[in-house]
Amino acid sequence: QVQLVESGGGLVQAGGSLRLSCVASRIISQDALAWYRQAPGEQRELIATIFSDDRTDYKHFVKGRFIISRDNAKNTVYLQMNSLKPEDTAVYYCNIGGSIGNYYYPSKSWGQGTQVTVSS
Repeated sequence: QVQLVESGGGLVQAGGSLRLSCVASRIISQDALAWYRQAPGEQRELIATIFSDDRTDYKHFVKGRFIISRDNAKNTVYLQMNSLKPEDTAVYYCNIGGSIGNYYYPSKSWGQGTQVTVSS
């Protein structure tokens, strides 16, 4: 089972930026990867996906503000988060899974997550 380690979270003021990283324990070049988040009392939700051919997909509430990217040489996926809002406060997780067309289906491999807190 692949191990995933997220980092880069923290406390930031509204309008600020953060860059999250997720390092996988194996080669990821043939995989789709995604970032999810989970706010207190809420379900974990998919926010951004990058497919093996580098196509990306975003949920509407982060589109235009967040950018997902990958560095296959480093087995790492990133999430650049700009124009952060208090409602972006959550624990952020990466996942390595599969895809059919533009549909991403997650694996059971999750990291420990990284906390992002946006103050108003």
